[in-house]
Amino acid sequence: MTGRTTGRRGSGKPTIADVAALAGVSVSAVSKVVNGRGGISAPTRQRVLDAAAKLRWSPSATAVALRGARTRALGMVAGRSSDVLATDPHFTLLISGIESELAPADYGLLLHIVGEEPGAEERAYRRLAEERRVDGVILTESRIGDGRFELLRSLRLPAVLVGAPWQPDPVVSVQAGGQDAGIRAAVDHLVTLGHRRIAYVSGPEDRVHTVFRRRVFETALAERGLRPGRVLVSEFTAQSAVAAVRELLADAPDRRPTAVLFANDTMAVAGMNAARRLGFEVPRDLSVIGYDDLPLGELVYPQLTTVHQDLIQLGRAAVAAMFRQLDADRDEESPTPVPDPEVNPPELVIRESTGPAREG
Repeated sequence: MTGRTTGRRGSGKPTIADVAALAGVSVSAVSKVVNGRGGISAPTRQRVLDAAAKLRWSPSATAVALRGARTRALGMVAGRSSDVLATDPHFTLLISGIESELAPADYGLLLHIVGEEPGAEERAYRRLAEERRVDGVILTESRIGDGRFELLRSLRLPAVLVGAPWQPDPVVSVQAGGQDAGIRAAVDHLVTLGHRRIAYVSGPEDRVHTVFRRRVFETALAERGLRPGRVLVSEFTAQSAVAAVRELLADAPDRRPTAVLFANDTMAVAGMNAARRLGFEVPRDLSVIGYDDLPLGELVYPQLTTVHQDLIQLGRAAVAAMFRQLDADRDEESPTPVPDPEVNPPELVIRESTGPAREG
């Protein structure tokens, strides 16, 4: 054992390195055991605990080395107004998935809602980094020309993006495979029902997923020999959806769409209500499809046909990717690449809001 404890000669106090040497594991493995993190087998965990007891080493003696100066918190900055977020179940489900992974690991989520003022997000990230309040941040809503990735690298703040970056970037990201599957299935479903005039109510064009889904929609129509459908660029709000439906249904009968895809379920439900107020029945006069498969889709009449994406699973995958990144950054002996978590691809859920086309 003499060769394993030479690190104690200076102060006489055991160190985390001494425990690691006696247990025959890496320093990062000892840190994981004491912090209650996963990835350590039961026999290895017991060896670490036995070694710590034999050396009479306690975590409080080397708190900084043990915890790697971790705050045990992740950050999320929402660049939207609180009013919009309050009516957006999409965000709530994503956070539910994040929290379901953080709580068992004794981590917390620090959420900042900063509004849409220019520069507000950047200032929030700088404060988080300067004050060392979080170990890393989870990013949502990748945008065209997104400058957050470079900013966070300059701040040395680990980040995980939910979604795809606007261009190739080393930022760690999680997303469902086969992202085009949902929109393509929605178009196929409507074409099978006889629809030929299909419109799409999109979200803001500065969002990466908005542009991607619109292009998939246009490509899917072209592949089926259909003329381009009307695309209205909107906001992710019920009010914007109502305005879009009023505009679409004001067209002459021979040009009016018989089906509409919406960028999210909240917009789709608002669009159905607006159509009924204008005297159109869903799905007799207008078929409607949403996106996200939020719980409210089954609570309305008619129940909403929608594209399901597992937002809770995406939240869990984001946290798993962050923990892997943090572990890799702190394990200097044997760093391992952060794997891409697998998330189920989007799929169409057919309910009552779609039916045969009624050409007028």
